[in-house]
Amino acid sequence: MIKILCVEDSEDSFFTLHKRLGFAGFEVKVATNGAEGVDWAKTLLPDLIVMDLRLPGLDGWEATRRLKSQAETKHIPIIVVTADTSEKSREKAIAAGCDDYELKPVQFERLIKKINSLLGRSAEA
Repeated sequence: MIKILCVEDSEDSFFTLHKRLGFAGFEVKVATNGAEGVDWAKTLLPDLIVMDLRLPGLDGWEATRRLKSQAETKHIPIIVVTADTSEKSREKAIAAGCDDYELKPVQFERLIKKINSLLGRSAEA
C-alpha cells in the first residue's frame, strides 16, 4: 500500500485529507507541525508527502528544504497544499524543493492525479 505523510496543522484540513486519501486507498499518517513531519518522514519513509506551508514552529518551506537535503528523504515527492495564493509563496516552495503545488480548498480528483503522476502510477491505480 502507498504511504502518504500529511503535514498539516489545521484539524479540519488534516481530518479531511486523512479521510479522503484513506478512501482513495492510501495509508495515511498525519504530522501536525514541520519538525514532526521531518521526523516522521525519516522514520516512515513514505512514498509521498503532502505539506502545508504555514505550520507552527518549523514552517513547510524549511521542512521541505530539510527533507530535500537529507539522503534518506530527498527522493520523496512533496506536494504543497496551501491556502496561500501568492506567486511568491509558490516560487519559494518550488525553490525549497517541492515537486508540485495545490491550493486549498483541495480538489481531490486533481490531487489524486498529481499523486499518481509523481508516483508513476496510472490514473486508474
